[in-house]
Amino acid sequence: MAPIHVGALLFDYQTIDVIGPCDLLNSASKMLMEGINRYTPVDPELLAKAPDFVFHHIGETLEPVRQLTSCVTIVPTIAVDDVPELDILLVGGDSPARSNLPPKLQDLVRRHAASGKLLFTTCTGSAVVAATGVLDGRKATVNNLEYNWVKKKYPNVQWTKEKKWIIDGNIWTGSGAVAGMDMVAHWIKETFGLDILIQAALSLDFEPRDVDGLFNVLPQRYDLTGNKISTHVFPE
Repeated sequence: MAPIHVGALLFDYQTIDVIGPCDLLNSASKMLMEGINRYTPVDPELLAKAPDFVFHHIGETLEPVRQLTSCVTIVPTIAVDDVPELDILLVGGDSPARSNLPPKLQDLVRRHAASGKLLFTTCTGSAVVAATGVLDGRKATVNNLEYNWVKKKYPNVQWTKEKKWIIDGNIWTGSGAVAGMDMVAHWIKETFGLDILIQAALSLDFEPRDVDGLFNVLPQRYDLTGNKISTHVFPE
């Protein structure tokens, strides 16, 4: 299986919007599972089918970018002019007062969406993408606290807040930051299987929710060694 190239636009986003999904994807990777297998057994069948990811943090230039939250500064791994073909593009949420992305980053969003490749947005990342025109005529969601101003500013988008994430073709939009992780968890499950998601979730001690915000994605609770906990809390 060829490595899956994941690109994340680097600007002053809320850090967890991007780092959370990237960590979850990495936790589903063959590389991380092979590392864990040195300390606690991982099913060989999981190792055999686990994907490989290559992450690109894409800046307008290679200058460090100070993030909106957490007092974190991130150095781009690549400038937008040098980005390889991406399989997935991830866009986090910005400050409501922020202006549009630089033109080159906007162009990357448009080209990627037009290619039919997967585009994830988290929180107000959908507003960032809406500013490029890519979401016009599509269904999308956004952080529910930001819903009213986003709907007013981008009226050509079919905004909804009925679900934690919305899938419209190749564009997946998540509401709040953790809902973005839930959305990516759903993609992992649908693409690689529940067993890969369970192993990834174990690595982060993370329990994803479904599209309605309910904790019924994993069939049963597991401890950090992968053993089922005796108290059953989810339906089979």
